[in-house]
Amino acid sequence: MKKDIHPTYYPDAKVVCSSCGKTWTTGSTKKEIRLDLCSNCHPFFTGEAQRLLDTEGQVDRFYKKLSARQAYVDQQKVKEELKGSPERSIADLGLPTRATEALKTAGIENVGQFLEKLAQGNDAVLAVPGFGQASLTAAKKKLRSLGYELPEAAM
Repeated sequence: MKKDIHPTYYPDAKVVCSSCGKTWTTGSTKKEIRLDLCSNCHPFFTGEAQRLLDTEGQVDRFYKKLSARQAYVDQQKVKEELKGSPERSIADLGLPTRATEALKTAGIENVGQFLEKLAQGNDAVLAVPGFGQASLTAAKKKLRSLGYELPEAAM
């Protein structure tokens, strides 16, 4: 080795943690080393990191996901039960506001009443003031997609 080019080596350099005050010795090129954290007080080594990161808890998160899934399944069940039900609201057909309001004004509040009117023929439905051919076509299309049987007179 060349002389006078290497730093001085201290075999008993003092290491001090400024957080917890723990000290120990090691070999280094500095006489004293100051640390912010050591293995004695660092959250990773003490287990505090788990508490800091996992404030909600894995079990709580699992139950939260499970309840969200159950709510979704219940919502799908309700939709399935309403499928084909004559009690379904006329608003569920997704008709324009003017057409929906015209039907409500004529006393048609649910799909069952609309199907009864449709059984009298297309002209009976078109006789409702404010309800036009485009709305009738859209209503028939939506009823078919929801699984309803359209009356023979409406075909």
